[in-house]
Amino acid sequence: MKSVLTIAGSDSGGGAGIQADLKTFEALGVFGTCAITAVTAQNTVGVSAIHEVPVAVVAAQIDAVATDVRPDAVKVGMLAGAAIVEAVADALVRHRLHHVVVDPVMVAKSGDRLLLPEAVEALIRRLLPLATVLTPNLPEAEVLLGRPVLTVADQEAAARDIAALGPRAVVVKGGHSAGDPVDVLFAEEALRHYSAARIATRSTHGTGCTFSSAIAANLALGMPVAEAVGAAKRYLTGAIANAPGLGSGHGPVDHGWQRRTSGVPT
Repeated sequence: MKSVLTIAGSDSGGGAGIQADLKTFEALGVFGTCAITAVTAQNTVGVSAIHEVPVAVVAAQIDAVATDVRPDAVKVGMLAGAAIVEAVADALVRHRLHHVVVDPVMVAKSGDRLLLPEAVEALIRRLLPLATVLTPNLPEAEVLLGRPVLTVADQEAAARDIAALGPRAVVVKGGHSAGDPVDVLFAEEALRHYSAARIATRSTHGTGCTFSSAIAANLALGMPVAEAVGAAKRYLTGAIANAPGLGSGHGPVDHGWQRRTSGVPT
């Protein structure tokens, strides 16, 4: 059985972060392991508290997993501060971990900041060159490049320019656009579009975490990047369409939707 390590924050509401990642891994048939970088008190409405895990403990978690249940892929999500970014980058290099999917988590769906401004520079300098796939949304792409990213043409240019910072492939997600969401992949000097009809719902909490985790799981299963992204897009679209409608804010998606809609007992 393939395994995937997620390095991210904990979401007490269960819809994003480590919780979303592990649910996605389970749904897609890989074994999930984790290194928790921060503990957040949050729900579908907002984030009320963040506690960063000590850097040495973050590194120790990665070391413990990498030296025993060696991951076939890695998903990197919320890192909170610059010191944690540096420690994670050091661990990825130290253990020669491959198939690294980096979701540059900067702001929660509620608008709460999850990556300190000084950590953005460390993210660009240390983690982007280690990424097999980087998955910024439109606001994150704007932060990385320092310019607006509004249209599909902007996404194409952004994917190319962000790739020049080091990632082997970049998916600029279109969920924040006004029309139907189009994700733009730049990989191996080629552009590819992944389109889906926009679903009218408030249940979009953890979609970025779920998408990047699905890509990592698919890479661990041996899919090439373009196929892994396409399969992750389809999985996420179904998860949003089958969302359980929980919470009074941005609710979670249904990570186990494939089992439930196929009639397989859970």
